[in-house]
Amino acid sequence: MILVASQRSGAVPLADHLMNDIDNDHVEVIEIEGFMVNDLHGAFKEAQAISKATRCKQFLFSVSLNPPEQEIASDKDFRDAADRVAKAVGLEDQPRAIVVHEKNGRRHAHAVWSRIDAHEMKSVQMSHFKAKLRDVSRDLFLEHGWPLPDGLATYGNKNPLNFTLAQWQQAQRQGYDPREIKQIFRQAWERSDGLKGFQSALADRGFYLAQGDRRGFIALDVDGNFYSVSKWAGVKVKDVATKFGDPTQLPSVTETQKALRARMTDQIKSYIHQVKTRHAEEMHPFLKARAAMVEAQRAERLHVNKQQKQRWIKETKERSARLNKGLRGLFDRLTGKSANIRYQNEREAMACAKRDQQQRDDLITAQIQDRRDLQKDARKLKSKHKTDRKILAKTIADYVRRPPANSDRNSVNSRSRKRARGPDLSL
Repeated sequence: MILVASQRSGAVPLADHLMNDIDNDHVEVIEIEGFMVNDLHGAFKEAQAISKATRCKQFLFSVSLNPPEQEIASDKDFRDAADRVAKAVGLEDQPRAIVVHEKNGRRHAHAVWSRIDAHEMKSVQMSHFKAKLRDVSRDLFLEHGWPLPDGLATYGNKNPLNFTLAQWQQAQRQGYDPREIKQIFRQAWERSDGLKGFQSALADRGFYLAQGDRRGFIALDVDGNFYSVSKWAGVKVKDVATKFGDPTQLPSVTETQKALRARMTDQIKSYIHQVKTRHAEEMHPFLKARAAMVEAQRAERLHVNKQQKQRWIKETKERSARLNKGLRGLFDRLTGKSANIRYQNEREAMACAKRDQQQRDDLITAQIQDRRDLQKDARKLKSKHKTDRKILAKTIADYVRRPPANSDRNSVNSRSRKRARGPDLSL
């Protein structure tokens, strides 16, 4: 499993994020252990309250547990992985919660520990936890027989397409796949020898370089949104400065935004709107089918849980009825019969619990397979939309490069005048 960890504060926002059933097909809390309450919000608030007696600000330790895309991890797999993480970073005796998310046919989990040792009233130190979790992740891949990712097979060979949560959220707000944006910046960086080549490569995909106030080199998309060149290209700020030189040779953000607004005619804006509308219409049947499937799967899980609870109550009563009361019960305790019955009841209860867990695991596996079949069609459609966006960005880039209509008309030849009337919007 790929393990991504961070020290956190903000008890309520984290609990809200983990219990978000709008962006996830299914959300299930499979464990809350060591806290006095049995709900996630209450547990995290409890950790926050205890932290007030210390100087610790980041009182939670959160780890996402991500198996490979083609694998389906069980609740037991996630608990085992959480146990290994706790042992590696020194949180074995700390309260924890585990929440499982399912989305787009994939299953992953989030494990969160309280860092505050309630007996010592101090926080558990998290020294070098990233290196420790890297070793845990590598062991999990090897033990499950999963192919090792490049970043784990050879330490230091970091995948340049890895991105932060902030980058992901920014890309989601703009309707882009962050991997697509990361590739654009990374490929432009690798294929360019200097500033002009990099500037041209980004412009072909709808991003325009400008001089930032604090970031040095930044890029803007056609809507005027900012992207840090060093972060999205996956390089250091000093490497950008070495390769591109002084950022003052570029126009300012205000000048770039003004130029984009001036050159983005109503015709171009209308074309962008048409493409976005068509993409939304094409995705609607998938989103509708997804919503129906999620609703049906949730109802099926609720039904199974209800049946299991009823069966558990019935079986518990049957086991309890085996124990005699009164004088017979006293006689059974003296003869040892009562102890034998209790031992039998414990074994049966454990077997029933394993049976119920296996039934839930089988249901989850079957539902994920159904969800993956639906996701295949969605991937094909998203790939088509990605191609559409490339063509759209190229069309806009060609248009933006053209001189504005109010430029010096005496120096413009007939071909330039023809191009100044507007872009060819046909795909």
